[in-house]
Amino acid sequence: MPEGDTVLQTATRLHKALAGQVLTRSDLRVPRFATADLSGRTVLDVTARGKHLLTRIEGGLTLHSHLRMDGAWRVYAPDERWRGGPGHQIRAILANAEHTAVGYRLPVLELLRTSEEDRAVGHLGPDLLGPDWDPGSALDRLLAAPERPLGEALLDQRNLAGIGNVYKCELCFLARVTPWLPVGALPDGALSRLITLAERLLNANRDRPTRTTTITSELRTPPGPPSPPSATPAPSAPATTPAPARPRAPQPVRVQERLYVYGRARRPCLRCGAPIRLADQDDRPTYWCPGCQSGPTP
Repeated sequence: MPEGDTVLQTATRLHKALAGQVLTRSDLRVPRFATADLSGRTVLDVTARGKHLLTRIEGGLTLHSHLRMDGAWRVYAPDERWRGGPGHQIRAILANAEHTAVGYRLPVLELLRTSEEDRAVGHLGPDLLGPDWDPGSALDRLLAAPERPLGEALLDQRNLAGIGNVYKCELCFLARVTPWLPVGALPDGALSRLITLAERLLNANRDRPTRTTTITSELRTPPGPPSPPSATPAPSAPATTPAPARPRAPQPVRVQERLYVYGRARRPCLRCGAPIRLADQDDRPTYWCPGCQSGPTP
């Protein structure tokens, strides 16, 4: 699912393939821009802004796209087979002598003046992966609506740009509160720490091929009888009587999953073993652990 980290990776791939090169083909398959021809123009750069992509082109033009839930850009060599989906899902083609970039299932695709980019991204809050990142501004924006559920507030790109549904669920788990807890009900300092953690998590994943929020060295103890408390040893039994077997302490199991809760409905929590639960929040599937996370639930 595209979120700030994967959108940044997409921008990096597109920039590497297109920037500094003259377009030999352009095909925008949306009615409003179907007649636009960008051939002969040089691509200047491709940059990410939150979950938006801005492809800047010679002549003061910007191709703005958004991936939403399942959009994608793929880059192919001249003779490579296109594998991003059936042809009717293609919304954009940008090609030069060495690469072809194909946009599949793009719900947002528009051509605008570079000087008017704010029409597309001016509403966004500070970008978790951008040069404008400002945790203080993000904190102020989130606190402006203290009654709002935390999960909804984190997804609102006007507060901070880059968090999607996966990170929403994972951040709430790491904060040990449910996504339905009002922002203003968080303990003192918890929201500021959550914002810091969000920036660290997205930056940690900005170059990873697979998103990971778990700590690979973290250990958990599987369900089982606890070790008996230490006490003064009982007198030794006679040598002819075998000593009773002591319960064996549970052995730690290394965490293997890449995500704590997202996509793990009904599976045991990596921390406490309770079954992960699933419900909708604002029409988005939302995962949480009833044992680790406190706060209201549906």
